[in-house]
Amino acid sequence: MLDVLAQFLDPKEGPQPTGDFQLSPTPLIAMVLLGFVVGAFGHLYKSRTIVAIGVLLILLGTVLLPLFYALTR
Repeated sequence: MLDVLAQFLDPKEGPQPTGDFQLSPTPLIAMVLLGFVVGAFGHLYKSRTIVAIGVLLILLGTVLLPLFYALTR
């Protein structure tokens, strides 16, 4: 059983990555951090609109934009 697991975890085994898709995570991380900052200010000023904008920025940076880039390239 351990031999099968060791073969599965060996990086030389399994599919090799192909294609030229490369995306720097820096803009996405910056967008998520900005979303947290905007959301915190929204909570400080008790503004649901600003909190919603912060949540939207976090959602864009973590899910929607990476998914969009993966599907379009």
